[in-house]
Amino acid sequence: MVQQDEQEVAQLVTSLDLATRKGTAHGKKTFVCKKNTFNVANSDNIRVDSWKFMDWDYKRSDLPTYARGLFTTKRKDGAHEIAVRGYDKFFNVEEVTATKWRNIENNTRGPYELSVKENGCIIFISGLEDGTLLVCSKHSTGVREDAELSHAQAGERWVEKHVASVGRTVKDLARELRRLNVTAVGELCDDTFEEHVLAYDANASGIYLHGLNFNVPHFATLPSSEVHTFADAWGFKKANFVVYDDLDQVKSFLNNCAETGTWDGRETEGFVVRCHLGESGRGPYQDWFFKYKFEEPYLMYRQWRECTKAVISGKYPNIKKHKTVTEEYLSYARRQLAQNPHLKELYKANHGIIAMREGFLKERGLNGAELIQMEAENEVTQNVVLVPVASLGCGKTTVALALSKLFGWGQVQNDNIPKQKNKPKKFAFDITNLLGLHPVVVADRNNHMKRERDQLIEDVAAAVPRARFVALQYVHEPKDQMLPGIREVTRKRVLDRGDNHQTIRAGSNAQEEIIGIMEGFLKRFEAVNTDRKPDSKFDQVIDLDVAASSRENLETVVKALHSFYPRLVPEIPTAEQLDDAINWAMNDYEVQLDWSHQYSSKPSQKPKPPKSINNKIAGTRPESPPAAPPSPEALSKKLEYFSISLPTAEVTTILQSLFPDSTAPEKARLYRQLSNSRRIQPAFHVTLIHRASKTSHADIWDGYVRQYIDKMKSKLESDPTITPSLAPARVRLERLIWDHRIMTFVARIMPSDDNDLAEWPCANETPHVTVGTVSPEVKPVESNNLLKRWHEVGSGGDTGIWEAEIPGVRVVRGSVGMVMSRGR
Repeated sequence: MVQQDEQEVAQLVTSLDLATRKGTAHGKKTFVCKKNTFNVANSDNIRVDSWKFMDWDYKRSDLPTYARGLFTTKRKDGAHEIAVRGYDKFFNVEEVTATKWRNIENNTRGPYELSVKENGCIIFISGLEDGTLLVCSKHSTGVREDAELSHAQAGERWVEKHVASVGRTVKDLARELRRLNVTAVGELCDDTFEEHVLAYDANASGIYLHGLNFNVPHFATLPSSEVHTFADAWGFKKANFVVYDDLDQVKSFLNNCAETGTWDGRETEGFVVRCHLGESGRGPYQDWFFKYKFEEPYLMYRQWRECTKAVISGKYPNIKKHKTVTEEYLSYARRQLAQNPHLKELYKANHGIIAMREGFLKERGLNGAELIQMEAENEVTQNVVLVPVASLGCGKTTVALALSKLFGWGQVQNDNIPKQKNKPKKFAFDITNLLGLHPVVVADRNNHMKRERDQLIEDVAAAVPRARFVALQYVHEPKDQMLPGIREVTRKRVLDRGDNHQTIRAGSNAQEEIIGIMEGFLKRFEAVNTDRKPDSKFDQVIDLDVAASSRENLETVVKALHSFYPRLVPEIPTAEQLDDAINWAMNDYEVQLDWSHQYSSKPSQKPKPPKSINNKIAGTRPESPPAAPPSPEALSKKLEYFSISLPTAEVTTILQSLFPDSTAPEKARLYRQLSNSRRIQPAFHVTLIHRASKTSHADIWDGYVRQYIDKMKSKLESDPTITPSLAPARVRLERLIWDHRIMTFVARIMPSDDNDLAEWPCANETPHVTVGTVSPEVKPVESNNLLKRWHEVGSGGDTGIWEAEIPGVRVVRGSVGMVMSRGR
């Protein structure tokens, strides 16, 4: 047993009390501790003080304690004592420096105990001086002001049930906890009191005991085996755990569980890993926790919950991931809320959350893991823009070059674009061009301010509406803690590379000037905040460590992209391949130097590099101009097909109108199947001609190519930042045709408003708009076969073909454009 030291506890309380009055010191922001005092019911007039820091403060290195859940009291003799002691705040893998896998490997030792992370609210239980049992939630105890049952009260009721089940009393428990000088830590899981994300039926409800912490300032806790023994003796439920001595075994176990978000056949939030931490792995060792939270399906379920609450509150739901399936879930949730208005109040009180989710899953006939698997089958394979968010010297270009080397992805370096009017738009324009040639393009610019990210996302999305944006954020906040270390690392990098950079001349210019430029970037740096625009438009955010090597950050990016987009990055490169890519980026890549900043912008002056620059070190001839963007003629070689793009909302509205609720099930079968399996196209178009038909319809193909080249040239002359469409067009949707495999609209290309001639020839025998196919194996091109059979045999009877005529004249306005090939 570990007993309390009165002097040590008194010093802690003094420090905490001082922290309640802190906020700034010498102009520097410091931590603040919040104190709340509670009367303990049924005690001998005992009061306890709760001490709470803000969550982000636990990342600091100067707190008097890191206990998350701490209550102190005064004994009758006037001495302070710790009444309740929670765990030290612990973080997820890769969330902070200490929980980077490399640091876990270097600084910890086993055994590693992995406790399943139950999904409820934390409860603390301890014994007071007068024999009273104290039950607290994270930061409070007793009754609530609004007369609703508090978490502490709900915990008290369950404690009474548990100890009574083994023939004991709460007084017995209080005396035992005080004798041991420990706080019992458990998770209250009771859906009748409060629902979270994972379900607990009546048999599974209760307090899951997972910790026995000594009531001392430093963190000391008993192993899980002793916690289980205590739980058995006092009637508590037990949080299951496994033990491994080797960290590689831990990783393998966690990775296997993370594939489905389950363990032992049950969905779970993740694991808490208990081990021992020592300085550089040498000791002295102390108890230390970190957590490994499963991404899915838990995060998807939690997003559904928060989005539903937003809908109930009249707010726009913030969908960060699983966009399509979450929109489908919200459509279901809105129907349920409209049909049963009382559900809104229940949901706001955290009831009905699980029933809503389970109702949707039942309607879909799939569980969460299966939905995610289906989503993966239709996963992203192109139009991804990686957006570094960095300051000078973070290593963003090295990582970008290495990614390009590994996967053949595109990269646009802002520093390679000469100074010009509308340079940001030119940057975005070059990215959109490369998206026609590569599935992924790195937008290699610092993008350290929100307005830069807003401009980039808006300009690229305007030209490539289905583009996805992923932030590669080099974490800079909290600035007051991180900037000193960032300055040290980045200044060394920038000054060491000298003049080997497109625009920053650290070798030729005074160090003070370079440092001043760097300080400007640090001052202006605005961290990514996905709760607000423009950052809410990021599909994913990958946090990177400025102090880590580019090799480490490259591996972080690759693994994250593999997790997010398994079809885009189907395999993680080997360690040797990652090493080679970084070595190439750092040693073999030739920087394109820009000397334009040293001369007048007058066109009559020919720039010449200063003689003092070592051209060999720079890696390229200074007079070499930046690489020119591809010409329209070169880009035309990459054209895959020409089409008329149609507005999704209008086409979807027409489609839905053809299948009202009264539609016969047999007739609506394919439509319902496509809807429920998310096989309806996310965007609609009429294919005018595909590359595969360029030989048989050379006149049509060559005509469109000429128009494309002419349009590109005219746009480059007037505004090089705009990716052109050829012209507006009109399409009449006449009828819908489908069988058991594919559904398509019969379309008629209409004359333009100002021209009596149909000016957009189509190589297909029957112009059409494919709606969807039953599986990825059924390709949209099969619409041609379906329409050919329809022309030959009609519909109905034994033909296996259905049709629905669209009432009235439904003319949809679209635009003629082109799609570039990724693989050519």
